[in-house]
Amino acid sequence: MLPVGTKAPDFTLNDQNGNSVTLSQFSGKKVVLYFYSKDNTPGCTKQACAFKNAYDGFKKKDVVVIGISKDSEKTHQKFAQKYDLPFIILADPELEAIKKYDVWQEKKLYGKVTMGVVRTTYIIDENGIIEKVFKKVKPDTNAQEILEYLER
Repeated sequence: MLPVGTKAPDFTLNDQNGNSVTLSQFSGKKVVLYFYSKDNTPGCTKQACAFKNAYDGFKKKDVVVIGISKDSEKTHQKFAQKYDLPFIILADPELEAIKKYDVWQEKKLYGKVTMGVVRTTYIIDENGIIEKVFKKVKPDTNAQEILEYLER
């Protein structure tokens, strides 16, 4: 994971609608950047829906919410439509941002070791500095946990 106080690495990826999105275009705004492993899996769906349900709270605070996984734009588009997701989902099949943010790591499942995305959320401040890191987050409580943090 990248440490708090570090300049957030910039990247440009396509969203679920094929639009090019660059992190630095949100300079002056707080950004919640969450990394997840795969569209339409139980945990990732819970997490996305939790962000959807909390989205008004983020909008009121003028906070940008961005989800990133290695899925394709097409998969993201179907996922966003199926669950009516109101925020940006970025496709990172080349693992550009995923590796820059150090969330591509060894994972163990039933004794088998594989490489994959470790569910992590970064809060990036208005100056592009990592303000807070939430590691190994719980999908159903992550969005609310972040809103509570932002209330402080």
